[in-house]
Amino acid sequence: MGRFNLVQTPLTGTGPALAARGVSKSFDGRKALRGVDFEVGTGEVVALIGPNGAGKTTLLSILAGIAEPDSGEVTGNGVAWVPQQAALYRRLGVRENLLLFARLQHDAGQTGEAPEQMVTRMLELTGLGDRAGDQVGTLSGGNQQRVNIAIGLMAGPSVLLLDEPSVGLDPAQRERLWGFVLGLVGEGTAVAFSTHDIQEAERYAERIVVVAEGEGIFSGTADALRQAVEVEGGPAGDLETSFLAYLRGRGH
Repeated sequence: MGRFNLVQTPLTGTGPALAARGVSKSFDGRKALRGVDFEVGTGEVVALIGPNGAGKTTLLSILAGIAEPDSGEVTGNGVAWVPQQAALYRRLGVRENLLLFARLQHDAGQTGEAPEQMVTRMLELTGLGDRAGDQVGTLSGGNQQRVNIAIGLMAGPSVLLLDEPSVGLDPAQRERLWGFVLGLVGEGTAVAFSTHDIQEAERYAERIVVVAEGEGIFSGTADALRQAVEVEGGPAGDLETSFLAYLRGRGH
């Protein structure tokens, strides 16, 4: 079976909230991305999976405007980027962290909302009002990630990009985090996230995109990935088994 094109009709919404076409990127002569197409529709949740070094974080950083592609284009606006490592000041309180970033965004002209109002709104949205005075360093990993996401949400983005958002979280923390994120989706926010947890991808994403060695090789539902493996005579099983069989079948 040939290479899949990642541009597909979104499962929800009326069109892509964010799209990449033919995106390539190299670092010191090494190809990190090779003409990747990607999109996420309004209110859609897309999981980006693949081996280490596949190009997932590079793709997300380009979608966020943090990095520039060598070729290709990205269309869309109102994008929030939440990296894997929380950009927080551990000795400051939750409110102090939010206020600091709110003032930076306000001064940069990214929002016309007063910083204090923005902080109040974020504390209510994240359900962290009762922890507003707590030092960030004393919070659980799940709550720190909620603060990190709150910072990304300050400008009211239409697309939220998450790089391995549940790394280091226990199952209960992961469930609470995703309850919060899916609440945003219910309000129309599109979400694209990378993960090495195949079960997480199947549980929370409407569509799965597989990237390997800088190329997009699959886009579709979890069931479609299983079916693609079975049609080729591969093993029937859980999604992780199908994912690994799919990679092996394409030399990855």
